[in-house]
Amino acid sequence: MFFYNEVFELIKQAFASAEHCDGNEQDLVNALRKSNSFVPELSLVAVVDNKIAGHILFTKNFVGQEEVLALAPLSVLPKYQKNGIGLALIKKGHYIAKKLGYNYSVVLWNPKYYNKSGYMPASRFGIKAPFKVSDENFMAIKLNECSNELNGIIQYDKTFGI
Repeated sequence: MFFYNEVFELIKQAFASAEHCDGNEQDLVNALRKSNSFVPELSLVAVVDNKIAGHILFTKNFVGQEEVLALAPLSVLPKYQKNGIGLALIKKGHYIAKKLGYNYSVVLWNPKYYNKSGYMPASRFGIKAPFKVSDENFMAIKLNECSNELNGIIQYDKTFGI
């Protein structure tokens, strides 16, 4: 895709000064695009003044037999951060995910930020992390209110290295 290089650079810049990152987020996105968990419809960009200002990726993973999404990463160029671009990308991603039939999305990160989009501790939905993490930092959102509660450990795509 012709935007991949721009998205790679955007992610690199967005995480350059992030408090919690490993510096390889852009490489993770490239690897996830080549994995079985990639959902092209859920790799979204935000455009401002004809430039890509933000990107979000949701990939499919499993809790038992249930396919769930993982939001990782969400990236916004530093000069556009704190302007609602990230929240808009999350909202659009959730809308598309629901239309595609996904019932849950999980995220690991900052509860103060992701709570704004409806994420809450994943344990409330019966979703457990495959690693030690505080309940407040491993979050999920139920995209379809009619979906069943889950009970299991999320199995991330092997690309995540978990």
